[in-house]
Amino acid sequence: MTKQDRDLTALIGSRICHDLISPLGAIGNGVELLQLSGLPDSPEMALIAESVTNANLRIRYFRIAFGSATDGQMISEAEIRSILAPDVDGRKLHINWTPEGDQPRGAVKLAFLALQCFESAMPWGGQLTVTRDANHWRIHGEAEKMKADPTLWHLLSGPQDHTEVPPAQVHFALIAPELARQGRSAGVTLSDHSISVEF
Repeated sequence: MTKQDRDLTALIGSRICHDLISPLGAIGNGVELLQLSGLPDSPEMALIAESVTNANLRIRYFRIAFGSATDGQMISEAEIRSILAPDVDGRKLHINWTPEGDQPRGAVKLAFLALQCFESAMPWGGQLTVTRDANHWRIHGEAEKMKADPTLWHLLSGPQDHTEVPPAQVHFALIAPELARQGRSAGVTLSDHSISVEF
């Protein structure tokens, strides 16, 4: 993937997320107005409200993971924690985010892409811990049952031209180019019940 391809991929991600946030917000506002108008609570309204909230959180997550991240850009700790809060958007993983304070958007982008890889490998749930020591990041995940494809995880270390990546696993293919853009490299350790990623 060339630099231009990387930039275009990130810009397309940013544009799609930007365009979807406004209509989702409008739907959320419409649901709120219906609730304030005295419309009785119903399972249908609760489902719509929950779905809009989850979709908004997912879009915010995608905006960071797939969007552009310019050097020097920061993301607030409050924003990160609200997106990764437990029991949101149907996520089965519990994520313990330990870095304190605002964080560089580029590093958070890599962390969010990696977290999606963990989500793919732990569809039945698991425990994740994200740590940062100066410029070194580590994500460690544990689960009783995992579905980790070593071929996909090898993509984090470098592009593999012969590896077919299905659309649902595109996050695996985006990490190595982003690492290269940031002048970083990644290490991955797989075992039967745990995975660690460091960059």
